[in-house]
Amino acid sequence: MGQLWTFLTHINSIAGPIITLLYPLYASVCAIESTSKVDDEQWLAYWIFYSFLTLIEMVAEPIIYWIPIWYPVKVVFIAWLVLPQFKGASLIYDRYVRVKVLKYYKMNH
Repeated sequence: MGQLWTFLTHINSIAGPIITLLYPLYASVCAIESTSKVDDEQWLAYWIFYSFLTLIEMVAEPIIYWIPIWYPVKVVFIAWLVLPQFKGASLIYDRYVRVKVLKYYKMNH
């Protein structure tokens, strides 16, 4: 159990940068270069959520430090946002953010 727990607690060191940055960077470049704009929303939404999550982490660092499962949970959540099987970023944007943005936009224009 000790080795498994050690592996699980450090998996974010390996998987984290790949899931949160490398794959999204690659996919974003592919989206920009493709003629179809279908995937653009997914990657723009991802970077919005990733930036927001990073900002929350910066502000809440003293609290997050005491939550031992934060980073593995974050990696799983970001994987859900990123992976094409789920397209979580587009889903959250379509269901929640777009409604608020359109309401705000209509009020101010």
